[in-house]
Parts: sequence; structure tokens; C-alpha cells
Amino acid sequence: MEACPFHCIYCDQIKISGHKKLPHAEEIVLIVEKYLSTIRSEQNEVEVGFFGGTFTGLKPNVQESYLEMIQPLINSGKISGIRISTRPDMIDEDGLELLQRLSVKTIELGAQSMDNDVLKKSGRGHSADDVIAASKLIKKRGLRLGLQMMIGLPGDSMEKSIHTASKFIEMGANDVRIYPTLVINGTALEKLYLKGQYVPLSLDEAIDITTKVLVTFEKSNTNIIRVGLHPSEELLNNKGLIAGPFHVSFRELVNTKIWSNLLESVCNKKSASTINITVPENEINYAVGYKKANRKMLESFFDKVVFKTSDKLKKREFYVDYH
Repeated sequence: MEACPFHCIYCDQIKISGHKKLPHAEEIVLIVEKYLSTIRSEQNEVEVGFFGGTFTGLKPNVQESYLEMIQPLINSGKISGIRISTRPDMIDEDGLELLQRLSVKTIELGAQSMDNDVLKKSGRGHSADDVIAASKLIKKRGLRLGLQMMIGLPGDSMEKSIHTASKFIEMGANDVRIYPTLVINGTALEKLYLKGQYVPLSLDEAIDITTKVLVTFEKSNTNIIRVGLHPSEELLNNKGLIAGPFHVSFRELVNTKIWSNLLESVCNKKSASTINITVPENEINYAVGYKKANRKMLESFFDKVVFKTSDKLKKREFYVDYH
């Protein structure tokens, strides 16, 4: 929170991240080395990420001290590069020069929405044009662009979320993250919620919107890094989460819904008693569904449901045999 001049109505980074203060530069290497010890050596694409705040809002000398601590790890080949998260209105040429010189490869912008009304109601303090301008500067330098979006903010809708996803693709986002809005204790959004002036998405609504947004990104081959918030223990154990569509397996629920939509089309063979469905190996769990939801759905139409896998199928390709 130290480097951010705004207080978005939904935000409490201390509860979300579980960290109450910035680490000293000297702590960075110790933290990284600790996590490197848990990673197998053959997994050689390893990055350091500075998240949970507005990195480019820190004073340049602070940014430099953090980044310089990582350089020996990059020179030794233990780390392939650095990624940071920041605000769209805190990107400029001088700042990018510093970041690029010190091995930053990816910059993620907390865009949240490309609708100005949603941004204003959420207290973001920047416009959709700021996101466009910052994205252009990042892409111009050949850096990897990450864009983060939230669904269910005040004033948001299914149509506005899909518009945001489409604009992200248009701006050339390489990576995206999709977060449903949660009501967190002590935030301005909690006050609106308690007054009845803000109604969070239900879990089903959040899944429906995210399903459409995720498929939109997939069609453009945009890399989807994360779907759903991974909150700190402090947020959950200390009852910091007040309301909203949180689920520890949110992405699995979304992928289950996508497969449910696909499999609904195979339920019209009323004369068959058995259905065999072959899917890609890495999609079998989603095809069967969270807590076997899709299997149970199919079992209401068929006496026997059999799922198989094939390494010849890609993405969400599948084929069906009826008996």
C-alpha cells in the first residue's frame, strides 16, 4: 500500500497478501533462495515477481535496490527474469528504462476494467485511456504485457466484462489474470455492502461471467495466468472476507462449467443407454467436473457414462460413442 496514492474501494493488500510491511532489500535474496530450494532443477524457467503493490510508485532508488539484489541470481542462471505489478498511470519512459536495464521482462498492470464508469465508481484514479497508453509504452519496448481484470465491480456487467477482455486482446496482452470482486473487512466496499448499495456477484454469476471472459481470451491464445483470488490465511482465518464469490477451486468450477456447456450437446441421443466420451488427457478432471458434476449431469440421461483420454486430442476437443 505504501506506493499507491489511491484507496480503491475493494482493496486491502495487507489482508490479501498477508504482508504488513515492505521487505528490506537484503531480505529479497533470502526469500528467493528459500523458494528456489523447493523447485526442481529441471524447471529452468523461474522468475522473481514483485507483487501486492505499486512497484513503479516506489522511489527509483528503492526500485533499483530491490532489482539489483536479483541480478547475481540472473547472472548465475537461477532466475530467468523479473516481473512486476503496478498501476497504468505510473508507467513512463524513464521508469521503463530503469526496469528494462535491471532485467524486468514482464510488467503487469492492474487495469481492472476498461469501462470508465466502473473505474470511477471503484475509486481507481485512472482511466481506460491510461491503460491503453501504458500498454503501448510497454509493448513498444518489447516487454511482456500482463493485464489484470476484475469482474463484479460497482457498475460492472457481463457486457462490460467481455468488453474489457476484448480491449485487453486488442492492446496485445500476453498474460491476463481474472479476479472476482470480494468484499473485504475494513474497505469502502464493505460500507456500501452493509448499506445495501453494493450487491456482490453470486458464485454462479461469477462463474458464468468468467466462463465467457476466459473463452474470449482463449480464442485469441492469450495466456491466462490466474483465475480467482488466492488469498492469504489472514484474509480467511481472521474473517477478513465479508462477502462475494470466493471459492478455493474457482478456476476448476469455471472449467467445469465450460465442459458442461460443451457436453450438453451430447445429451440428445435418447435411444442410447451408454455414452463413451474421449477427451484430452489434461482436461479429464474438468470434463468429469468438480465433484463429478458433469458426470452426474450425464448420468441423468444415460445409464452408463465412461470417460476416456487420448493424447491425440488438443485443448477441449472430444468425441463421443453411443451404445
